[in-house]
Amino acid sequence: MGHLLLLSNTNARLESRLSELLARHREQAAHIDWSYHEYIPWEKGRSFKAEPWEESQQVLPNGIYMAIETALLTEVNLPWFTSGLSTTFRGSFQVLQDFIHTWTAEEDQHSNLLETYLIVTRNGNPDELHHLRKRVVEQGWQPDYQTPIETMAYTSIQERATMVFYLNVAKAAQTYDPDLSQLLRRLAKDETLHYAFYRDAVKAHLELEPNFVLPLAQVMMKFRMPGAVMPDFPERERIIAKEANYSPIHYFHQVVNTLVDNWGIRSLRPTAAEAETARLQLLAYHDRLRRVAERIGRKR
Repeated sequence: MGHLLLLSNTNARLESRLSELLARHREQAAHIDWSYHEYIPWEKGRSFKAEPWEESQQVLPNGIYMAIETALLTEVNLPWFTSGLSTTFRGSFQVLQDFIHTWTAEEDQHSNLLETYLIVTRNGNPDELHHLRKRVVEQGWQPDYQTPIETMAYTSIQERATMVFYLNVAKAAQTYDPDLSQLLRRLAKDETLHYAFYRDAVKAHLELEPNFVLPLAQVMMKFRMPGAVMPDFPERERIIAKEANYSPIHYFHQVVNTLVDNWGIRSLRPTAAEAETARLQLLAYHDRLRRVAERIGRKR
């Protein structure tokens, strides 16, 4: 692992490739720059002093509301995510620090957009949302990984999962609220670009040194979303899977399977025995998830 870390932090070819990825990202992001005020149906807003919030005003089905609230309570931890990523990438290539600055600026609108939408449309209790938000941010978040390659593998999965989550919930929400569906698809565009940067950064590592599959496999097999720190997260997952179009079936087919294919895990040929063992373990894990997804699909 020490050899891999040194290679990841010093290889000039790798640094050049990461710089190309950052330039590509900034060029693509510039074409879709946006402000969250464009996606709020302001005409639905009413004074809470004149008309206090009541639960009967919520029109979204519970599962879709739960999905949006869960996304909001994940996105509000951006300060902690930025801190963790900056600490992890310190001492590595400057381009990674530069990407984190760009990523933070682009992610900064997400929690504001989701919370403002819920309040303006009266789908969320504004007092409850305030206290939930405060409690989550006070609780904080600590990264599970301390090396750049582990972190990039983690963020590849996380950004892909978030992108799929937004797109799938957008489909479920279309019937009830087209404005919400459009809003979620807009968020997914940001996540798509963030995912593409990390995905290709990891692929560049694997092309340089197939033994990087060792830390990648360990991250993928232990992966959990950053929102998992919420005390009721398992119950939220259950409701969202049942009612909001994002379940273990989607996670396998649209996240894990996609990344295993994109990174060419089946065709990698690492030279280190422990890396090859990790590769085979990852493929076995992939097969287990596939069987779980198939079993859930048959039950449905």
